[in-house]
Amino acid sequence: MATVPATVSWRLPGFAPVLAIACGALYVLRGKADWAALAWLAGFVASSLIRARRTPGWRDNRIDDRRDVGEERILLALAFLGMMALPLLWLATPLLDWAARPRSAAAAWLGVALLPPYLWLFHRSHADLGRNWSPTLELRDSHRLVTAGVYARIRHPMYAAIWLGTLAQMLLLPNYVVGPAGALAFAIMYARRVPHEEAMMRARFGDAYDRYTARTGRLLPRFCAAPDR
Repeated sequence: MATVPATVSWRLPGFAPVLAIACGALYVLRGKADWAALAWLAGFVASSLIRARRTPGWRDNRIDDRRDVGEERILLALAFLGMMALPLLWLATPLLDWAARPRSAAAAWLGVALLPPYLWLFHRSHADLGRNWSPTLELRDSHRLVTAGVYARIRHPMYAAIWLGTLAQMLLLPNYVVGPAGALAFAIMYARRVPHEEAMMRARFGDAYDRYTARTGRLLPRFCAAPDR
């Protein structure tokens, strides 16, 4: 499980949770009411609502730097496929039942245990960014470098949260295609986007961003940080 992809969240903020609930209802009607899959669905709806709350403020931003638009569209479409389209298709229809795998109770409970830290970190990373958040590689005209809250020791806490979400998806959805689809899609996005994102931040904030990177980790806190100069 991961967050609702930005391709949906910024265009139709209320669409994703409604669609997810409808697919969950179809899943139950199909007689496939596995509690682990329903736990994933609950987490997906919660993450969709977290992001939907941030969408109106982002849409009011005036953007003055946007990068790699064509590649971004491909990456966001891939994320949409792996994190939303395939899991909801699997819930609502039998089209992907051919890839079913046995469900492990231990894996399912581990997936459930990942949901609270995932949702908390996803919420806090949005809240601490405020209107500096954007679903794509772009900077607003008054963009500032956020170094407080969960960003004090982690540069990309939102990506760290999504990694937790995709791992939960892998553990909670017993399907050889749907389970790992989110992690695979996000791994491609992460590998392609983060170097460009950090280069864009360095171009805007210069030495301040270099000092920030020296005392933070990308996904995990850096406790032995280099001192500010």
